[in-house]
Amino acid sequence: MDPAAGPGSAQPLPDTTPRRLWECPDCGLRQVVPPLWPGTAAHCLRCNRLLRRARRDPLGRGLALNLAALVLLGIACLMPLMKVSAGGMNLSANLFSGPESLRSDGLWELSAVVLFTSVAAPVAQVLATTYVLAGLQLRRPWRHLRQVFAWIEWLRPWSMVEVYLLGVFVAYVKLIDLVHIELGPALYALCVLMLIMVAAEAVLDRQAVWEALDRQDPGGGHAPCGSLQPMAGTIACEVCGLLGPSDPDGPAHCRRCGAHLHARKPNSMARAWALMIAAIIFYGPANIYPVLTVIQLGSGAPSTIMGGVVELLGSGMYPLAALVFCASIVVPVLKLIALGAMLVATWLGSARRLRDRTRAYRIVAAIGRWSMIDVFMASILVALVHFGGLVNISSGFGAVAFASVVILTMLAAEAFDPRLMWDAAGAQQEAAA
Repeated sequence: MDPAAGPGSAQPLPDTTPRRLWECPDCGLRQVVPPLWPGTAAHCLRCNRLLRRARRDPLGRGLALNLAALVLLGIACLMPLMKVSAGGMNLSANLFSGPESLRSDGLWELSAVVLFTSVAAPVAQVLATTYVLAGLQLRRPWRHLRQVFAWIEWLRPWSMVEVYLLGVFVAYVKLIDLVHIELGPALYALCVLMLIMVAAEAVLDRQAVWEALDRQDPGGGHAPCGSLQPMAGTIACEVCGLLGPSDPDGPAHCRRCGAHLHARKPNSMARAWALMIAAIIFYGPANIYPVLTVIQLGSGAPSTIMGGVVELLGSGMYPLAALVFCASIVVPVLKLIALGAMLVATWLGSARRLRDRTRAYRIVAAIGRWSMIDVFMASILVALVHFGGLVNISSGFGAVAFASVVILTMLAAEAFDPRLMWDAAGAQQEAAA
């Protein structure tokens, strides 16, 4: 636990951070989290996972930032992102142009992925968060606030505004030598939106939201948020963290958010193995087949992921080439290696470097989304460069395969339950004793 206290520690602690029992989602250790001053944090005693960071006025500031994000999303969706011109012809693109161009080229799978991660998921996340935080300001809360806030947990990893912006930057660098470019209002709105969403995520204390929901609906059928739940016969909700009783007659449901309760993620090892193997199968075509094909004045050649890195190096864009190489080549490989090592170590019941493996899992789960840079870059280039016989850019199957690798590795990391590493090590030690 982080014992540091904020200014004015002689004053009584606020009632909005009650003492409660908590199960670490990474190692499974159950521990009591004490009341926290705003700005202080509680970490797991065993694996050092951040359990909670208390914020000052998390609901009010979070609502203000999400309202601002809604305005910026409206601007980003309605205004042009970029305008390009070549040979007297002009084209412009917005957030929907890339998915539409990919669909027109027959790559509807890639179109759906780009549309969901760059538009649908961010809009849904901001709308849902605003709905919940605004509802908490009312004397009579709106319906379904708990379910809506639970959906946000699922949407968060798939909202990729910051990754999309990096893809826009890479596309801009590639377009400089081909066409004349003008930046549109939507791009500036997206830049500010990224900062606003980062700030909104930083000030929001999710447990403060759940506790506020508990106070507004004390008859919701769950235990009071300030009580310490018994350890025996209880299961921690993976969505809201509340400890609830198991049901011997069938699947149990969380009394707070309605999610299914499982002591550990069902079939975690089998699902993680299956998804990882599928990602490995797609990784070969992702690097062999072209991601983009640039035709300029009737001549051109397909470009793979590594070919794009070589082009950036040839243009002298060394930092950007290194960034794309790390995000598109190094990160997927390291994710597959790390996930495979964790699965094998869990199967063997190894107790070596458990904290390091748990920390590696957190890194793997966090960085996988950044590999979408090449996919977003391809969608922007395909939407902007259609100038007849002068210059044209089209996307290829390599982009579909690479997007599949990114999504499958993200799902594999989500399917794997890191608590199993600690369970397996404990079982092995007990058997040895």
